[in-house]
Amino acid sequence: MHMVLTCDPANIHYILSKNFSNYPKGPEFRKIFDILGDGIFNADSQLWETHRRVTLSLMHHPSFLKVLEVTVWDKVEKGLLPVLQNCAKTGSQLDLQDIFQRFAFDSISKLVLDHDPGSLSLDLPNIPCEKAFNDLALVLLHRHILPERYWKLQKWLGIGKEKKLSKAWDAFDQFIYPRISLKQEKRSKMFDEERRFVGLTTLMEAYEETNNSIRDAKAFIRDNILNLMFAGRDTTSTALTWFFWLIATNHWAEEKILEEIANELDVVKQGQDSRLFNVQQSHKLVYLHAALCEALRLYPPVALEHKAPVQAVILPSGVRVEPNTKLILFFYSMGRMESLWGEDCLEFKPERWISERGRVRHEPSFKFPAFNAGPRTCLGKEMAFVQMKMVAASIIYNYHVRVVDGHPISPSDSIIIQMKQGLMVRLFQRNR
Repeated sequence: MHMVLTCDPANIHYILSKNFSNYPKGPEFRKIFDILGDGIFNADSQLWETHRRVTLSLMHHPSFLKVLEVTVWDKVEKGLLPVLQNCAKTGSQLDLQDIFQRFAFDSISKLVLDHDPGSLSLDLPNIPCEKAFNDLALVLLHRHILPERYWKLQKWLGIGKEKKLSKAWDAFDQFIYPRISLKQEKRSKMFDEERRFVGLTTLMEAYEETNNSIRDAKAFIRDNILNLMFAGRDTTSTALTWFFWLIATNHWAEEKILEEIANELDVVKQGQDSRLFNVQQSHKLVYLHAALCEALRLYPPVALEHKAPVQAVILPSGVRVEPNTKLILFFYSMGRMESLWGEDCLEFKPERWISERGRVRHEPSFKFPAFNAGPRTCLGKEMAFVQMKMVAASIIYNYHVRVVDGHPISPSDSIIIQMKQGLMVRLFQRNR
């Protein structure tokens, strides 16, 4: 239970960037996040370098952005909008957080596994793997707080929150392993000229080239797929949930986003509104980008980061930290510090992100660590913004979102700060 907690940006910069090599994930981190196996979140040194290189090769593939664009718009058209239309037509309430989680889960599954599980459809089916991510995030936070002996005893006895994690582990394996086996079987029967870009195939080929010494290649691929799905499902859906609550309670911002969509997107002017824009055109939506940044500032999906130094250090703030002491970096608090963001730090103000030239203002990552900072900065940052813009613009352009009166809003006690009771809303079709 020996911990040091900090939200000092000088400490953050020192830990995540300047003295990066002294803060590997290490054995303590791997114990807490054991379910993620040998994936990129747990990896250090050469293994981490390999993960980073392979993930970058995937995202820099000539076809990646096009596949991302098609995948997201297909899910918007065939999953998201039909569900929202049914809600608006019947006047029923809808948990928007659940919808975003389903959307992100289907999208990342299609992108990395070439499989759409269809969790976002009119009947909103229960898919164990999709819901298991919520239990995963909850238990990981408690492992940070509880003494190791306590949660390990729960794990051994199969009780409490550890029982939920065990079930989540089974759900992940039952969902991911069959897709890996199927893809391996298909690859063996494929001619080179028949191959196309598929996330899982590309990942498998890349790891085969760099990791021939791995004993259990299938388990290794499973770990990496789970890491990518965890990042793709939970962070994006959480950011969108808080964004829409902020938009619903600040109608002037919603009007500015609508105005920007109407002024900047040619397809809207031409009346072709099924797919509002492509990846390149998404950069025109400066105010929407700023509003998303502002939501991420106030409600960063990953509220804290856990580090432990190998060697004793004195942080820039003057605190001495002994080897293997738990260092908890509170990103949530950093977004609410007057010394960083001014007297209006608690206000939702997208304008703070727009420069005098009308462009998105850059803020250093040690001040705005929503996507982490230093060498471990999130590799999917640009992908996340593109996806969030597609979803946000589609909903705002077609519907007015109103939070149900009296619905309680509070962050959950989880490693990912979701809304504890979800986001219950009603939708009203816009007249155009």
